[in-house]
Amino acid sequence: MSFSTLGLSRSVLDALASKNYDTPTPIQSQAIPALLEGNDLLGIAQTGTGKTAAFMLPSIDRLVKANERRKPMRCRMLVLAPTRELASQIADSARAYAKFTKLTVATVFGGTPIARNRRDTAAGVDILVATPGRLMDLIEQRCMSLGDLEILVLDEADQMLDLGFIHTLRKIVSMLPVNRQSLFFSATMPKTIKELADKFLTDPVEVRVAPVSSTAERVEQYVTHVNQAEKQALLTLFFQRNEVERAIVFTRTKHGADRVVKLLASNGIVAHAIHGNKSQPQREKALAEFRAGKVKILVATDIAARGIDVSDVSHVLNFELPNVAEQYVHRIGRTARAGKTGVAFAFCDAEEKGYLRQIEKLTRQSISVVPLPDNFEAESHRIKSSRVGPIPAERPERPRQEQGPRRPRATHAAKPAGDRAGHGAGRPGGPRGGRGRPGGGGRPGGGNRQGGGARAQG
Repeated sequence: MSFSTLGLSRSVLDALASKNYDTPTPIQSQAIPALLEGNDLLGIAQTGTGKTAAFMLPSIDRLVKANERRKPMRCRMLVLAPTRELASQIADSARAYAKFTKLTVATVFGGTPIARNRRDTAAGVDILVATPGRLMDLIEQRCMSLGDLEILVLDEADQMLDLGFIHTLRKIVSMLPVNRQSLFFSATMPKTIKELADKFLTDPVEVRVAPVSSTAERVEQYVTHVNQAEKQALLTLFFQRNEVERAIVFTRTKHGADRVVKLLASNGIVAHAIHGNKSQPQREKALAEFRAGKVKILVATDIAARGIDVSDVSHVLNFELPNVAEQYVHRIGRTARAGKTGVAFAFCDAEEKGYLRQIEKLTRQSISVVPLPDNFEAESHRIKSSRVGPIPAERPERPRQEQGPRRPRATHAAKPAGDRAGHGAGRPGGPRGGRGRPGGGGRPGGGNRQGGGARAQG
């Protein structure tokens, strides 16, 4: 099967040809014909299966065929994504696929000036890719209306739910016209996600390209049991003894990611961290150098890693196991993309064994146990001499920019100097108080194998 047999227009086929995409992935071959007919769609597919092209290609065709004029501060197609990186990636793919049309594409997400978002959408836009919180900011400021929307896409719906976006999503959907085409994509399909889909979709076509909660078939998975205090040494030893093409290391916290980068650097291993405390330019630079191969190791939190679409990630290392089993599926989905193989290692301490059991129950498979490498105690002592320090237990990262619409700060009239002493935050009297502001012993990193013909991995 080729893209030319799916009913796509010549302009879209030319865009695919310019990217050397000729063979659709399973989700693309199933979803595109159904979407061209105007059906709602429920898609269950893992990351790296070509979901973006599956919904973007037919949507571009429908928008061009409808030939509706853009209206100020409105969009014709809305794609909601949980993170900035994923939103940016989807927008880049949309621009590439629409290069031979006159459709416009814009993004709005936290970490960028909202004034820029207002300018980008003021004249209206055909395809808007947004994170829920920043979109609500624009709506609350009367800078965006969804009354003329033709197509709605919810991507990574399970992650949306994990991040607590359900109430914002319901508000957004309440503003949409009844007559619209709705597309709903998720890598996993627990009961809560199915209930959410039932509210958003009308008689949808269901497309499944992998069993619910399955992990990538081409990922070799291993786990090493190790004390939390020894994980830093084990990770360093892993990179000293194994060749990796590109690797993503997952931590639970933002500060934990920074500490891992510092530890690796102290042993001559270069890595970049990416998380919510990094500015948007810092995140974009880290991703660009990772994609270009200038830096082979990226240390990331779950939230920041959504949207990392790099086909040559050979290894995923779970420095800490996620406390939500579904998150493990998303993590290892960063490797074995575009028909290639990959390796996933997990470091599990005694307190994480319960998380490991939940993961194995969800994925319906046992993860192979790899013992600590030979002479690990001596090697650990050597590495610890340059360690930065233990990673403290911290709360998992929450998305800073996606906590709903911002409220304007209250303004206060300046007080005379004499009124400042003895008063704090409206309290009478008293002085003003300050306000507190697996490594090595496992399998060596094998090379990736390219499989099949060229595929659109949007």
